[in-house]
Amino acid sequence: MKKTAIIMALASAGAVFSAQATSPTPFTVQQLVKINKLHSAALSNDGTKIVYAVKNIDAEGEASTDLYIQDLSSSSSQAKQLTSAAGTEHSVVFGPNDNSIYFLAARDGSSQVYKLALDGGEAIQVTDFPLDVEGFKLSQDGKQVVVNMRVFPECTDLACSKDRFAAEAERDTTGREYKQLMVRHWDTWSDHSRSHLFVAQLNGNKVSNAVDVTAGLDTETPPKPFSGMEEVTFTPDGKHVVYTAKAPGKDQAWITNYDLWKVSVAGGTAENLTESNKAWDAHPTYSTDGRYLAYFAMTKPGFEADRYRIMLRDTVTGQEKEVAPLWDRSPSSLAFGKDNKTLYVTAQDLGQVSIFEVNTQFGDVKTIYNEGSNNIVGINNDKIIFSNKTLVEPGDLYSINLDGQNLNRLTEVNKDKLAEIKFGEYQQFSFKGWNNEEVYGYWIKPSNYKAGEKYPIAFLVHGGPQGSFGNSFSSRWNAQLWAGAGYGVVMIDFHGSTGYGQEFTDSITQDWGGKPLEDLQKGLAAVTKQQKWLDGDRACALGGSYGGYMMNWIQGNWNDGFKCLVNHAGLFDMRSMYYVTEELWFPEFEFGGTYDKNKELYEKFNPVNYVENWKTPMLVIHGEKDFRVPYGQGLAAFTYMQRNGIPSELLIYPDENHWILNPDNLEQWYANVLGWMDRWTEK
Repeated sequence: MKKTAIIMALASAGAVFSAQATSPTPFTVQQLVKINKLHSAALSNDGTKIVYAVKNIDAEGEASTDLYIQDLSSSSSQAKQLTSAAGTEHSVVFGPNDNSIYFLAARDGSSQVYKLALDGGEAIQVTDFPLDVEGFKLSQDGKQVVVNMRVFPECTDLACSKDRFAAEAERDTTGREYKQLMVRHWDTWSDHSRSHLFVAQLNGNKVSNAVDVTAGLDTETPPKPFSGMEEVTFTPDGKHVVYTAKAPGKDQAWITNYDLWKVSVAGGTAENLTESNKAWDAHPTYSTDGRYLAYFAMTKPGFEADRYRIMLRDTVTGQEKEVAPLWDRSPSSLAFGKDNKTLYVTAQDLGQVSIFEVNTQFGDVKTIYNEGSNNIVGINNDKIIFSNKTLVEPGDLYSINLDGQNLNRLTEVNKDKLAEIKFGEYQQFSFKGWNNEEVYGYWIKPSNYKAGEKYPIAFLVHGGPQGSFGNSFSSRWNAQLWAGAGYGVVMIDFHGSTGYGQEFTDSITQDWGGKPLEDLQKGLAAVTKQQKWLDGDRACALGGSYGGYMMNWIQGNWNDGFKCLVNHAGLFDMRSMYYVTEELWFPEFEFGGTYDKNKELYEKFNPVNYVENWKTPMLVIHGEKDFRVPYGQGLAAFTYMQRNGIPSELLIYPDENHWILNPDNLEQWYANVLGWMDRWTEK
């Protein structure tokens, strides 16, 4: 579908493009933290209804989350609110006959599974485990449920684990004892518990006979901290559960060898379905007839940003093949169509997260929708239901025909709030970067842009480094907030970014300070030449994680490029960083081995080795619960600048991790960042 047609379809659906007549004002962080959030959408088995949750945030910042249902068979159907209880409902799914839904809620202080009949009545608590249910999935016939709960592997029942948690909370000593890595992950020190899977029978409205099908295993399933029940599935006959996990071992911190495991619903020894692949296997998905198992597989051990290949296994013949081996994109989700042969996937693609149709027989890949950041909710006989975000859309549900026609908006959960916001106009651009190769980026005009005026630049550098600042809407690094503050925004997907082919992504490995820096330099020069309203003499650069590393790298290797820098959770000393980060596989792959075996490369791209060139004013921000890039990295950069008279400030959050999640802290974050930039750009 052409871009103009898409904009017209969105506008006719009442999107933000038609909402500008209500005298909106430039976007602020106070508005961002009050944006409603649609989540947990599910399509009914017959494809005629959707249920979703909306976290509504009022003018005072108070939040409430409820479930809504909407009929897809009528274009005029309005959403009906299903729940109004205090607390949050999430992870909703339809029962097998579509006359009820199941969801997670903590109505009595513990997260448990609830069932709600759609013909009326109150929700019924289905599980009553002594531990919190973190996720669940129903079998195809709805007679079984698999849940994941944190337990102690040596315990033989849930009561034992509950007692262990209580004893840990009440003990007088505070020391933590470990005999192997990983001792901490993301923002949490290990308490020796693990996420395990339990299968229970659904008898009426209660569960019975919960069996730990991962009993005794010293491993996490689903993998933590970011994976969920998309990594767990029943086989269609309901006899087995297939899940993603690493094999138990002392190498958890430096390998990425996740495998698919198949275990009986009665428990016992699990079968490793992907033992021959020593790289990452994930996302097991069965066709409804049980004939095929589709999943993702990387091929490079130790590399977390390798291209996911789509694998298809015939469960009858045992034959397996890679689907679409020539397609150079890395899918992030997949679902079978109703024919049990066609796959529908999403993947990053040139600054978007697009929806694709993949023919499993011939490997043909067809683009269905390629505007914004999309996630498939479900597929019925003739439509795809999906969520969509853009740089001006926080997230709503849409439907589109399987041939990519008839885009239809289904929800408008922020209609009134968006009508009050004036976003900046944005556009993707490209230029010749490293090795004269095409590199892409986005610019955004200030919300109150006036022709003929020049504006200071907010030069945003994404993290990852295998990531992208694309056409999406973030609740943290939201580019439109700088546009709302009067800045022209520039974001460049430098070499190493995702969505441009695996060779482009791979190119940053063992070259952190080379190609990306050249792309950033050439990109800023190109966009200021292309867009005369951008004032290249009043630019500030800012980034987090690898973007923060790049701020430190710019200090020593491009110290005349910017009026100021903002470094959030940036890597400062690669030697100390290697020995304190938690996922060792990451630096070991990116820098060609352990520090002691390949210290020359670590030191080549080590910002601390170039501090004698530092002179640009820098704001440093870090969270004390950041175990990916521990806060000593930020403190060290600040210490050097303070000791050497370089204008610098430090903002530390004792309760935040690698991200800023608390809405009040986010408001403080933006106040400090924008205040710092305003000062140095003389705004």
